[in-house]
Amino acid sequence: MPIEITMPRLSDTMEAGTVIKWNVKEGDSVKSGSVVAEIETDKATMEMQCFDDGRMAAILVEPGRQVKVGTPIALVALEGEDAARVKASGVRSSAPAPVNAAAPVAAAAPVAAVAPAVAAAKPAIIVQTETRHGMEGFPVESDDGPRMRVSPVARRMAQEHGISIDAVAGTGPAGRIIKRDVEQAIENKLAAKSASIAPAQALAVSTGGVQTNSSPLALALPGRNVALSGMRQTIARRLVESKSTIPHYQVTMKFDMDRLIDLRGSYNEKLKSSGVKLSVNDFLVRACALAMAEHPYFNASFAGDHVRLHEVVNIGVAISLPEEKGGGLVVGVIKDADHKSLRQISADTKNLAEKARTKGLSVQDMSDATFTISNLGMFGVEHFTAIINPPNSAILACGAAVQQPVVRGGQLVVGTQMQATLSLDHRVIDGAMAAQYLASLKEFIEEPETLVV
Repeated sequence: MPIEITMPRLSDTMEAGTVIKWNVKEGDSVKSGSVVAEIETDKATMEMQCFDDGRMAAILVEPGRQVKVGTPIALVALEGEDAARVKASGVRSSAPAPVNAAAPVAAAAPVAAVAPAVAAAKPAIIVQTETRHGMEGFPVESDDGPRMRVSPVARRMAQEHGISIDAVAGTGPAGRIIKRDVEQAIENKLAAKSASIAPAQALAVSTGGVQTNSSPLALALPGRNVALSGMRQTIARRLVESKSTIPHYQVTMKFDMDRLIDLRGSYNEKLKSSGVKLSVNDFLVRACALAMAEHPYFNASFAGDHVRLHEVVNIGVAISLPEEKGGGLVVGVIKDADHKSLRQISADTKNLAEKARTKGLSVQDMSDATFTISNLGMFGVEHFTAIINPPNSAILACGAAVQQPVVRGGQLVVGTQMQATLSLDHRVIDGAMAAQYLASLKEFIEEPETLVV
């Protein structure tokens, strides 16, 4: 009996996944444990393994398409089975259902679930689904019968923008409503809305009132839409959730970096033969972890009617992903960071970054951070603020270490300084606690020898 591969649940919050790439073709042999595809979840791009030996009989979901967890995405013919026959019989019964219209793909109109009697009375219409990889036909039930000819992309766009499809004039073949028709209807709607908003805005200015709009209003200008990947949608949702539910505030301090930079250079020279190269960020991870051990509320989470103080110190490190991996950020977690040496922290960070940018981090790699560091210093950024990564209570945004005039011993000299800004959850950490933590962090950074003992 053939094996049906379904979209796996690769994270605890995953509801749908996107097939980024198939590593096998139909007809290829597969073995248990072999990586057959790369799947983008709501958190990262991860590898998907096959757990049976056989032959890839059918690939049901093309790259770039997002489907719900549990949806069949491939069929594997076991030894002795005819792959062609498995494909012919399996494709008809395993057609994957697309996710809802808000998904970051060129989604097709869903197939309506109808009773057999209704289905017999109202025949389905065969339409063409526009996807990144060409045209794919499948039946779509239309409430308007055979007269209604609408491309799935046009239908989805109309639903997203609140456009009545009945009011759109089709300019496609045989009067079919296509994407440009809906785009024109959207532009007309926005123009009408802008015309009605202008007098209200003028009145607000004249009276000192403030106009607010709960939903973004796109400019009615020429341009193009870029679909959000599943990961980008999750990042957007979590950042909005963080900023809207956590009372953020920021505290900034400067650190003298000369001694740390000198010590790092000395260690890297001695470790060159071992292939080890410590980064400034490795020292920062170690310093933050040791400071957290002294200030337990920086290793805590808000839990409604109480604050949870964690017993382990896990530092999350923000890792930027290349565009071919969907872009965005993931947070790799260095576990028990306060008990690890600089060399161990360096190795862990490099492994996480390499894995994130190639085959993707696992759920375990991204779980249980209790504090996060975001470092843009390598890009020349001197100062920025970061958004807290729930359920953490703090995140440290580190800028570049730059040479500038400083006063030491009453003398104006050239020194190397770095600005670091804490974003904090005021429900857990108040200003005085933040100042005390930064003072401890400053001591570790400016006396870096304490980080290696």
